Amino acid sequence: MHGFKKVLIVATSRLIKLVANITKLLSYVFHFVLPNKRFTLPERAAPWLSPKGEAAIPRTIWQTNFTDQVTLPVYLNYLFNRLMAPRFEYRFMVTDARREFIAEKCQGEILACYDRLQIGAAQADLWRLIVLHEKGGVYLDIDAHAIWSLEGILGKRHEELYVTTRLGHFSNYFIASRPHNPHLGALIQQVCANIKANELTNVFDITGPGVFNQCLDKASVPSISYRHACNQGSFTNEHFQYIDKPAGKWTKEQEKVAVIGTEDLSRRN
Repeated sequence: MHGFKKVLIVATSRLIKLVANITKLLSYVFHFVLPNKRFTLPERAAPWLSPKGEAAIPRTIWQTNFTDQVTLPVYLNYLFNRLMAPRFEYRFMVTDARREFIAEKCQGEILACYDRLQIGAAQADLWRLIVLHEKGGVYLDIDAHAIWSLEGILGKRHEELYVTTRLGHFSNYFIASRPHNPHLGALIQQVCANIKANELTNVFDITGPGVFNQCLDKASVPSISYRHACNQGSFTNEHFQYIDKPAGKWTKEQEKVAVIGTEDLSRRN
């Protein structure tokens, strides 16, 4: 990526963040007046524009959440991603749909590991790897948004792309990949190994970015700084994301609930 384009993307990102923060402030007023108003995220939505040409990474955005009924900021974040990726199909799964997908696509061992996870964020961590390994596309956290044309970020030659943080570490709120990527396969295996060992207590290390930084070699996989690809929390925040979830964010939930349950644990939601 050329220097001028990087500067332009960063400038665009700052403008987006300014506008998004304004909408976030206005959303407090909106939900004060209409506290029970929610918007529905679609399970599946067709591209706004017809795709052009072939690309190694399928033009599909994947997202998940504990509910499809969301506040205005989360819905605005969704709409903004559609705007930044008009030629991409949109796919969304709630908790039950995630489990059904894994039960259909994966061998019993992976499903058994998934069922031992007792925190939704950890389940979502494993699901995103599985859905991209099976189907390919782009995964975005529910509060994440592209800061440039998603098609422009990926190009047509990339077969995978990972985002790095300010410190240069891998994160997992943005993942792009072709189907059957061996790197994703290795990440799935490591997550399952962590679950079986049951020696770690933090979602970050068991299923999240910690696994990426353990398994992926920055010299051998393509990555991009978040500054030039994707941001989090511009349109929404913890209050608006978890307003209908008393347990709150995973960082709070894991203080009260073990991330990994016992081996004979039946299905958890």
